[in-house]
Amino acid sequence: MRLSFPLSRRRQRGVAVRSVLLALVALCVAVVMTAVVGATLLYQRQPDLTALTDYRPKQPLRIYTEDGAEIGQFGSERRYLVPISQIPKQMQDAVLAIEDVRFREHIGVDARGVVRAVLTNLWRSRRSQGASTITQQVARTFYLSSRKTYMRKINEMLLAVKIERQLGKDQVLGLYMNQIFLGHRAYGFEAAAQAYFGKTMSALSLAECAMLAGLPQNPIYANPVANFERARQRQRQVLDRMRQAGMITAEEEQAARDEVLHIRTERDTQLHAEHVAEMARQIVFSRYGEAAYTLGLKVTTTLRSDHQQAAYRALRKGMLDFERRQPYRGPEDQEDIPAGLGATDAAVVQLLGDYRDDDDLRVAIVTEASPQQVVATLATGEVIQVRGEGLRAVQAALSSRARASESIRRGSVIRVAQDLATSGQWAVRQWPDVEGAFVAVAPGTGRVRALVGGFDFNRNQFNHASQAWRQPGSTFKPFLYSAALEHGVMPATLINDAPLSLPGDVASSGWDPKNSDGAYEGPMTMRQALAKSKNLVTIRLVKLMGPEAARNWTGRFGFDPAQQPDNLTLALGAGQTTPLQLAAAYGTLANGGYRVEPMLIQRITDAQGNVLFEAPPVEIDESQRSVPARNVFITNSLLNEVTRTGSASRTQAQLKRPDLYGKTGTTNDAVDTWFAGFQPSLVAVVWMGHDNPRSLGAREYGATLSMPVWIDFMSQALKGVPVETPAAPEDVIKIGGDWTYIEWAFGGAKTNVGFDDATESLDAPPSSPAPASAPLPAPAPPPQPVHPTRAPFQTDPT
Repeated sequence: MRLSFPLSRRRQRGVAVRSVLLALVALCVAVVMTAVVGATLLYQRQPDLTALTDYRPKQPLRIYTEDGAEIGQFGSERRYLVPISQIPKQMQDAVLAIEDVRFREHIGVDARGVVRAVLTNLWRSRRSQGASTITQQVARTFYLSSRKTYMRKINEMLLAVKIERQLGKDQVLGLYMNQIFLGHRAYGFEAAAQAYFGKTMSALSLAECAMLAGLPQNPIYANPVANFERARQRQRQVLDRMRQAGMITAEEEQAARDEVLHIRTERDTQLHAEHVAEMARQIVFSRYGEAAYTLGLKVTTTLRSDHQQAAYRALRKGMLDFERRQPYRGPEDQEDIPAGLGATDAAVVQLLGDYRDDDDLRVAIVTEASPQQVVATLATGEVIQVRGEGLRAVQAALSSRARASESIRRGSVIRVAQDLATSGQWAVRQWPDVEGAFVAVAPGTGRVRALVGGFDFNRNQFNHASQAWRQPGSTFKPFLYSAALEHGVMPATLINDAPLSLPGDVASSGWDPKNSDGAYEGPMTMRQALAKSKNLVTIRLVKLMGPEAARNWTGRFGFDPAQQPDNLTLALGAGQTTPLQLAAAYGTLANGGYRVEPMLIQRITDAQGNVLFEAPPVEIDESQRSVPARNVFITNSLLNEVTRTGSASRTQAQLKRPDLYGKTGTTNDAVDTWFAGFQPSLVAVVWMGHDNPRSLGAREYGATLSMPVWIDFMSQALKGVPVETPAAPEDVIKIGGDWTYIEWAFGGAKTNVGFDDATESLDAPPSSPAPASAPLPAPAPPPQPVHPTRAPFQTDPT
């Protein structure tokens, strides 16, 4: 009996153990079965994958020049859809090394990674470690929230398996690399490459690829713009993983670590055409609404990037040169720099965080100031010294007696520029309060080749090229001379350059016309009068024709007669026009007398490259003629005289070519200054003035402000363009050294004008004109809204 008891105990214990084991096995089986059933049910409830198989991400509206340079992008997300076959292997390797090195091996979930993450999370209670594969990240990005819950993680893993069963590895990787957010409004690695480095993925170095590959972990706070050092640390981790995976050698890793990276800033913008991009955006938005910013539409404008770059630089230089002649108005602002902080302290640089830097006028904060030297820190952290000539314009502001608002002292926020004329030495400058506009148009097609709407789009979005209605001054005279030709006044006609007496109400109104130089030369030919821009001669011509007839004739060139005065002030360009409209008018002269509307948009395509709109080819024919060919030929000969011997003679002298035609323009008190002119292949117009009209200065003229900008631009735009000599039409003849209509070769044209006007009236009736030599086309009607690609004011591109 004593022997059986212990055996019974052992047997009972064995039975108990087996029972527990069986229960545990049964429990495990039940758990597994439940998990399998649950997983099966959850798997079946996973969403449809159409969003992946038919991937159509939000893509912004992009604006390009004719030769492919991007000038604008509009949309909440920066994104470029790039097929995986076009993504460089080096970029793919960098992403796989840091995000999912076994991507090509697993089924969507990396079992080894899951086990490692579980063990790590059990050991480190404070910090969880994920085990998301790239496929899981795709599942989360497209379908799930980012909340850290067990159920979300289970759904993520099941969905990842489903994705891998329906999509190939390359398709999954392509979705990831195009969709992932990488900071700085960039979605996808192509957008990130352009946002951070200003280049495409195909042009990235290994070091740049590694930096981009490190962004998904913390794209907002560890991107190279927000925190370069954090981005750099992450880049080194990527390079280390790539070497461990055998993707790169140790030598390649070290070279990438040593590479100095240049992170793109706003100052690195390659081509400034913001006003044109905004014009194009308005046109497309009017048709597609908010969808325009997500459909990936591509708009190709008629701009040429080389012309646009030359125009932007020339206009800015002209405005900055003008500003250098103005008194210094004082610093932009004043910041408080705590005592003890030096020029190199990071806290000093941070004080400039709210100020916009500029390509030419660099923002800087002063740390030391005296009449002999100014020490300042740029927004980039660079410390500069300004001495000598660089301080000449601001000596009064450095005086101890300067007013507080004008004084330059420690903490002053100023603008500085490097003066190329003095070997790049720094000089204190100021932001211009003058504005300007530039338009260049190909006269044969109307294609806008360059357009600059102001000094800086970010400060002033008003487009002075297309929206600023200003008095054209003497640039309007050629169109009145064109009208005079049809009233029997030929280039050799003598016209009296003498004062006019305006009695009664006219005189009391304050209009007392004078020549700009105050001198009167008596009898002179019409050719001489335009070359010297004689106001009194032009007034007599308008009196001869009658203001109404002269005004209607200008409608043939695209001017709105309703915008022009109906009295003799018409002669001085007292009406209204825009730089774009004036360019189109000069285009009619340049192309031989045809009305061709400005064209801005060449093509619109969708994200797949399908053409939604294509501007029709421009073929000029006689149905578009608005001015007789012989009239244009003689008018142009007068304009050529202006650039040869007249007020614009610097153009031919500096550009060293005879095929230039143009006219300066300066309104009363130098409120507006212009230069409008052309070479037969290209028309360009320059305007400068203030937004709130006021004098630019007693010594400022179109010839001193606007014409140098035109010359600067044309010196670049006409490189390699052969000289073009126009052929004379058959119905003109040269008699006595000047051109005339052939039927008036032996008399009939007016020989003199204005020698019997002792007293004139502002609204005097016209003298009887000589009969025109041939029936003229009907006057052109006032401009109407037209197709947007032919005039940027219209908004329907179909």
